[in-house]
Formats: sequence, C-alpha cells, structure tokens
Amino acid sequence: MIRAERMLERRGLMGREQDGIVLLDAVRAADPAQPVLFFAPGTDPAQIALGEGAALVEARTVNGAPRMVVEAAETIPLRLAGREVSVTPTEAELGLLEGLNAMVGLRNGEAAETVLAWLAYHAEHHGAQGAVLIDRAPPGSDPGFAEALEAGLGTLGHDLRLVLVDAPVPLGRPDLPPESHPFCAPDAPGKDRMERPGPDPWSAPLAGGLLYEIARARFLDRARAVACLDVHDLLEDRQGRASVFDAAVASRSGAVALRLRAAYPWRLPTDRQVTFGDHICVQFDNDRRGARWCIAPERASEAAVWRTVRIGNVLLEPAEAGEVYRCMAMRHRDGAVSQIVPKSSLIEHPPLMDLARNAFGHTPERMPQMAAKPAAEGRGKAVIVTTMKNEGPFILEWLAHHRAIGFDGVLVYTNDCTDGTDTLLDLLQAKGLVEHRDNPFREMPGLKPQHAAFQSAETEPLVTSADWIVCMDVDEYVNIKTGDGTLDALFAAVPDANMIAMTWRLFGNGDIHGYDDRFITDTFVRCARELARKPHQAWGFKTLFRNQGIFRKLGVHRPKGLNGQLAEQIHWVNGSGRPLPPSMYRNAWRSTASTYGYDLVQLNHYAVRSVESFLVKRDRGRVNHVDRDQGLAYWFRMNCNVDHDVSIRRMLPVVKAEYDRLLEDPEIAAAYAHSVACHRAKIAELKTRPDYAAFYDTLTGARMQKLARLHDHFGANVFLSGPDVVPDEIVARDPDEPFFFTVERGEIAH
Repeated sequence: MIRAERMLERRGLMGREQDGIVLLDAVRAADPAQPVLFFAPGTDPAQIALGEGAALVEARTVNGAPRMVVEAAETIPLRLAGREVSVTPTEAELGLLEGLNAMVGLRNGEAAETVLAWLAYHAEHHGAQGAVLIDRAPPGSDPGFAEALEAGLGTLGHDLRLVLVDAPVPLGRPDLPPESHPFCAPDAPGKDRMERPGPDPWSAPLAGGLLYEIARARFLDRARAVACLDVHDLLEDRQGRASVFDAAVASRSGAVALRLRAAYPWRLPTDRQVTFGDHICVQFDNDRRGARWCIAPERASEAAVWRTVRIGNVLLEPAEAGEVYRCMAMRHRDGAVSQIVPKSSLIEHPPLMDLARNAFGHTPERMPQMAAKPAAEGRGKAVIVTTMKNEGPFILEWLAHHRAIGFDGVLVYTNDCTDGTDTLLDLLQAKGLVEHRDNPFREMPGLKPQHAAFQSAETEPLVTSADWIVCMDVDEYVNIKTGDGTLDALFAAVPDANMIAMTWRLFGNGDIHGYDDRFITDTFVRCARELARKPHQAWGFKTLFRNQGIFRKLGVHRPKGLNGQLAEQIHWVNGSGRPLPPSMYRNAWRSTASTYGYDLVQLNHYAVRSVESFLVKRDRGRVNHVDRDQGLAYWFRMNCNVDHDVSIRRMLPVVKAEYDRLLEDPEIAAAYAHSVACHRAKIAELKTRPDYAAFYDTLTGARMQKLARLHDHFGANVFLSGPDVVPDEIVARDPDEPFFFTVERGEIAH
C-alpha cells in the first residue's frame, strides 16, 4: 500500500477542448494498456474517432456523456470533430487512498476552516480517513485556501489524506456563455427557495455523475469504502451503530443508500461565518429525502457506475446510520435564512441540537419559545369574518342559517355597495346581530379588498375574543351532517380538533334562470359529486379554526403565517374527521383525493345561483381577484349540475324560524325589501344591454345547460381553456356514458 507523505495532494483534470468537443479527463488505471476517456455531457460519439495504433475496448454513455476504454500505447491518437489530436493519459494514483474509508464530494467555495471541521467531524465520529474533494470554487476567488487547509490538516489529530481536485474551465474561452461549461447542467434551475442567477460553472447543478467516475478511476477504486458527501453534508451521529463505511463493507451488494435531509439555522450570525453548529432546524412538513451513497469498491459489482445520487447497476441497501444533513446556509452562503426556506416551516430538530452541542461544542441561536393559547372550556364563541358587495338579497337567509347552527358573531366588511347592503348591515349592527365595517382597502395600497378586510379584522375585539373563527363568503353555507346539524354536534364529533377543513361542494343553478326571492338552500340542489377532482376549484375548502395563536393572520381559505414551532399542536381534520397531513399545514387551500371528506361537514358553495343573479354578480366584480372577469369561463367551471344533494334542507325549520324572527322587525324587513327591489332593477337594467343580453342567452342556452352535466368527463385543461374548446359531438354525449375528454393546455381563461 503506497501513500503520499503529505496529507494534502492537489490535482487537476485534463480539460482539453477541440472544436467544441470536451475531453474532461483521460486516466490510465490498473491496466496500463487500457486507459479510460471521459467526455463532457452532450458530446456526440460520432464526432470521436480513434487514430492509428489505438483500439476501442468498450464504449458506453454515462449520464449523457461518452466513456471510452481504449487500448493504446503511451499516447492515444484521437480524431475530434475531424481534427487529429494526441492525448497522454493521467496515471491513476489508487495508492493514495487504498484501504481507507474515504469521502468524495464537492467544495463550492467553503472556507478552509469549514473543510477542516467537516473532515475532523467525520474522522472523529465515523472513522473517515481520507477524502477526494472536487473544487468548484472560481479560480482566484480564495487565495491562500490550499495553504490554510494544509496547515490545518496537521492540527486535527487524525491521519487524514486529502486530494483536492481542481474542476477546470477546460474551454478556456471567456467569450463563451457560462452554460457551456461541461460541469454545468443545462436548463437545470435551482431547486431551493433561493433564486440564483443563470447557470455558471461554480454554482450550477453538477452535470451528471461524471466527476465521481473520474474520481473513482484516478483515486478511489481501491479504497475500503467511499461515501458520497459534499463539504456542507454531515452524517448523523452514529450513537453506537456501525459507520456507513462498515455498513457498505458488510452489505451483500457492497453499497448502501444514504438519506439526505436539509438542515437550516434559525437565524444567521451577524458577527461571524455560519457554521455546522448553527444548523439546528428542519422542515416539519417536508418528508422528501435526497439520496447519497456509500460503496465498498472491491465488494461491489465491477459494472457499478458512480453517479451523484445513486450507484448504477447495484442494489443499494439501507444503512442504519444513513441520515445525512445538508447544511443549507453553508451551501448558500449569501442572504437570509428566509431566502432559502420558508421560516414558518422550521422546527428545532433534537439530533441536530445534540450535534451542535456535543460534536461541535457550539451554542446555537434557538428559535423563540412560544406556546399556544389554551383552548377555552367548552366550545367558546364562534365567529365568521366575511366581505360583501351588493349582496343585500342574500344576507338574511345566510345570517339566519349560521345563527341557527350556532355561530355567535359575524364581522362584515363592505365596499361600494349600491343595493342597500350597507344600510341593511348597519341596521343589523344597531340591533346587535352583526358587526359592520367599511372596507379600508383604499387606505391599504397593494392589498385587494378581501385581504385588506382580513388584515383589519385581526385587531377587532369580536375576532380577538373569539375561540373559533372562519373566513367565508355569503354564497357559502356550513352544512353540518352529524348530530343535530349544529356546531356543538360538529365539535363533539371531533373533540380534539382545533382546525376543521370544510371542503366545498359546488352547487349549480339547476337550470334555474330567473331570480326569485326564495331560500337558496331550498332552491338549488344540483351539485358536483363528492368525488370531484376537477375543476381545480371544486375541492377548495374554508377552515374553521381555534384562535390559539398558532397562526399569525387570517387568510381566505385558512389561517396563514404559521408559527412553525407550534406545528405539533395542530390537530387539523377534514370534513370526515380524518387528520390532514403536515404537508398541508402552511399553504394548502384545497382538498385532494386523499384528504377530502364530507361525512361530518361540507361547505355548500352556491357560486352562481340563478342566471339573472349571476349577471349582477358579474357586474359587481370579484372581491379577491379584482382583475378577473366572472364571465363564461367562470360560469362553466362553477356551474356543476351533475349530482344532487338536499342534506342541508333538514335545517330549514330552525333556519326559517330565525329568518322569520329577523323579518318581524319592520326596519329590517323594509331594508331587506329595498335590497331585493334593487337587485331586480339591476337585473332588468343589465338585460337591456346588448352585451349582457347576449351573455344571458348564452348561459341559458341548451349548450351551457348540457355542459353543466358533463363535468365528470372533462380533464383539467378543458376547465382552464373554457367551454368553447368542447366540440359539439362531445356536448351531445350522454352524461351517463363512460368517456373522458381533454385538450392540450391553451391560454388559461379567468
């Protein structure tokens, strides 16, 4: 076994370019007569030919790059893109790390102190004895790095062998774009939160696994075991278990899989460089794991191919101590933590805390300690926050329904009403039935009306004192299917829940064209099926949640601004009482095939009502998406008459009793009658306009009525593109026939 006396060896790859053909390296390994040629990804093998005196032994493509084993003398005659060249292979130095536990990975500009800490940790806690580092730092960016590294190696107290390999810019052409670099993966955007400039050789994703095969051929093919780890990667604490090196040697295939998990600091230090010990957090809602590996070269198959995330032609076995923490603030050294990851997703991870304290002797900055407010005894006060504009004819039934099922308070924001909605709500407020506020969106630049209202509501006493809150609209009705149909029955069915996702059930117009002053819940019974994946909006939900401080602000579909350290206190269930996964805690606004449920509660969504009322809704505009027209495409998506559901009708006796009680007040009755009259007058006015008259004729026509019964048969792109993409022969099909129709995605209709 031959080893260098020095602890640090510096090497470089050949990096030869000829007319656009890039030869990354040529290595003369164990058999001196059969060197291996490694070409850059994307190289056309037809542009490569052997000259006289050389013979091809084997040719294959590895990750899109030609790899050739040839038989030749001291030099290899080649013809690259028709030009004669002569290549002298680099002699392999397998003795440098022979018999050692080694690591192979990338250095992307990390300081010498970081590399030394990385080496020392893995030597001390995992038995690492050497490493091959591919240095991707820009040339000249860190003068003195190698000297500091060599000086530091002698102070670590471990007999470590380090080979530092410069990854060159073999093109040597500053006039060429950065993406021409052979180690830069083309068209491969970063997968992290941080947005980085276009690809360059020093920060772009690595092109395939070419460097690992080159490192294997030159330095590692006789190592005892090799773990694929970059300088910002840490193996987990073994805690008495076998090291990954020993696991690879003991495995049947000679190779084991390592699981890669991102780690983050809570906050970056301001007075020093970030270190491994600062990384104490992981994402609670990210179960995805990257992959790395450890291989025992002499035990694994000779056909094995070393790649970035896996070993080709080898079945990787799991390693008991195979978790790898990727320290993301060391990988991305510029910018705040929030530029790398949503901080609301972070929680402290006890194994990382142990590493910081015990392995690195570090006291990291902790997350602020928070506690959720204790839940009120009993169910407490339940409050609705909503926004309205010209909804006067529909307020009383909606208010009566939700008062009848147990809501204690309603906070309403309005703006620009012309149908008496404001007057009616002011009257209801004076009688203690609602709280009414003008929407302050004009004084809150950049916020849409609904968002401005919710932000303002967060400091309202009715909201701050509430135990349960839901943000919902006047065309949405909470339909509780368990017990006596009240909130008390719902809470009794899910006593441990502090969040309840109430999934929409889209209710169509049921071919009802004219407006009539009748109960919405009694009139419209045609709807989408429960299993309704499309359109995308069909499974939107609104969330009834306990006001415990787990979230910082109100949101349209669910509370927003999760305090991540309180994520474990979330008990979020769907409408059937089944727990929702943590992946939904931060941003989810719709159910999926695995998370929808209607057994206990659903949200009846009467988005269109009658055709005449929809004319007024379109003229009014949208409260949230103010820049989008509620036109034909919206009607097509939301008007679903496939199924029918009358479950909410069981509440009509108590709702009508409350409704009648409200109308016993002559002032409320008069204000309500005024809004109804305004609604009728607006309908009559709109129908005299040619554009709205034509729109009315389209919505009431046989084609649109039939399309409302064919939703089950359409793909997502049909709803995105609008009803005009559906051919007449599809419209003529029987809705009960089993068929499916979709189109290529075109311009999205709003």
